[in-house]
Amino acid sequence: MIIPMLMRVIHMFESYLINALLAGICVSLIGGALGCFVVWKKMAYFGDSLSHSSLLGIALGIALGINTTIGTFLVCLLFASLLIFLQDKKILSNDTLLGILAHSSLSIGIVSISLLNKKVNLDSYLFGDILTVTPSELIWFFFATLFVLIILYVIWDKLVLVTIDESIAKAERINTSFIQLVFLFLLIIFVATCVKIVGILLITSMLIIPAASARQISSSPLQMGFVSSLIGVLSIILGLFSSVKLDTPTGPTIIVMLVIIFAIIFPLSKKINQT
Repeated sequence: MIIPMLMRVIHMFESYLINALLAGICVSLIGGALGCFVVWKKMAYFGDSLSHSSLLGIALGIALGINTTIGTFLVCLLFASLLIFLQDKKILSNDTLLGILAHSSLSIGIVSISLLNKKVNLDSYLFGDILTVTPSELIWFFFATLFVLIILYVIWDKLVLVTIDESIAKAERINTSFIQLVFLFLLIIFVATCVKIVGILLITSMLIIPAASARQISSSPLQMGFVSSLIGVLSIILGLFSSVKLDTPTGPTIIVMLVIIFAIIFPLSKKINQT
């Protein structure tokens, strides 16, 4: 009687760990590739602002009774559209606009969630809750990852050229505005999916740190994209099992693993370059 019960508990434990691991790998694959362009374009602050706005999307999803991922996606899309519109008007500098929009949406999101007559675990949205990934959410992660990777494969060369020199890209008759909008759309998908993994406050880390680490040991944009994704996957594996072993918050533990990997790679790359 006791043994079958223990076996069921072990099976449940393994199932939720597997779901968490697969979801984390999905997000790492697209985060690593997209993060390269965020680093090259120096868009870290934009990524941070976009992730902050996602809390308002979560509040919207809870209020309307829809999937919070859909709510996050819609609000991030609105946030990006509003930012582009205001940038064209040149009312304020980009940094000022990002700061105002990011912190206002974050604050409104927190206030909105607190006003809802529903019990909401705010920490799970701020710092992630990867261990509670459901099979249906895992399916969403899989298809979102597949979609982003296919689009990136199609536009990779054009996106690299637009990132390196937009004037050359225009001379090559590349629709630079369209390519940048597609990239922005993919970035929004990443933010919407990553909230569950590491939380709103740490999403940008999944973009920046793997790419910054990969940059030290890569010799081409494509290689950097692959290495960045692999570093992200490694951090998910190490962070997930370390958090279970040490009983620490999973999202922050994953980021700690990323920082450790960067701390190992950075000095080693400097020594290799000097020899």
